[in-house]
Amino acid sequence: MEDGSLWHQWSLVRSLLAILQWWGFNVTVIIMNKWIFQKLDFKFPLSVSCVHFICSSIGAYIVIKVLKIKPLIVVDPEDRWKRIFPMSFVFCINIVLGNISLRYIPVSFMQTIKSFTPATTVVLQWLVWRKYFDWRIWASLVPIVGGILLTSITELSFNVFGFCAALFGCLATSTKTILAESLLHGYKFDSINTVYYMAPFATMILGVPAFLLEGNGILDWFEAHPSPWSALIIIFSSGVVAFCLNFSIFYVIHSTTAVTFNVAGNLKVAVAVLVSWMIFRNPISPMNAVGCGITLVGCTFYGYVSHLLSQQQPGTPRTPCTPRNKMELMIPLVNDKVEGKV
Repeated sequence: MEDGSLWHQWSLVRSLLAILQWWGFNVTVIIMNKWIFQKLDFKFPLSVSCVHFICSSIGAYIVIKVLKIKPLIVVDPEDRWKRIFPMSFVFCINIVLGNISLRYIPVSFMQTIKSFTPATTVVLQWLVWRKYFDWRIWASLVPIVGGILLTSITELSFNVFGFCAALFGCLATSTKTILAESLLHGYKFDSINTVYYMAPFATMILGVPAFLLEGNGILDWFEAHPSPWSALIIIFSSGVVAFCLNFSIFYVIHSTTAVTFNVAGNLKVAVAVLVSWMIFRNPISPMNAVGCGITLVGCTFYGYVSHLLSQQQPGTPRTPCTPRNKMELMIPLVNDKVEGKV
């Protein structure tokens, strides 16, 4: 009994530590990206995203090939182009839109809009694939949508371009989730192997547009900035932290339950909003804070309902968007990044 009690206590401590380090990396990536755009005046979201992809490609290679912490999931060369490349394209769009939104709107507003992802995922699956969803899933979307509307109406730093970028980022995240379910069928991917295969493709996709659209601007910034080398260290450090975030996702999934993962993810948004407000002091009205709170409550309710439906006995109606096991949660969410991450 004593051994069992000690093991239970250690499991709780390990879960807590996993959640805390996940929160730490996630909030750090978001704050660093906002700092890069606002304080360093490096207004080049494509290049920042490209740096993140490069750092993540190198990091995943080291973890799998050099340190051998995770075994490599072998993918046929043909499947890399037919399955991984389309995922990487959407993956790339998702990250870029997240960084673009961070350039134009406060972290608090961006994080609240990203919480709209469950609603866009359900609607897309219903419209495109005609999938069945329990009425409780639809009911859980009401506070999410209502909270987003209230937050948007009362946002003091509202920017149409940043809002649209964050909103389309939700659609990209949902599309990535849906594609993962179909394109990666048969492959038991985890977050590190996902990055290992997708980050190089994303770098290739984004490299040329970043060079053509932002290359001259970066050269001008480099000449005008008082300490460009120190700023570049911060930019590349954000890429390293972005990769560490993906590694932390793998760890937290293995250390917690699906319900804990969902609740911790919503609390993480609240932590990111609070920390960003303490650093950047962006104005937040009381009604704006209420809208953000309603959205987070709705997301938590959505996760709880999804979990309940996933526990139903075989043969009973089941929502298709409910993860069947932890492996399906291992595709980076957004946010989880993503959320300004790879």
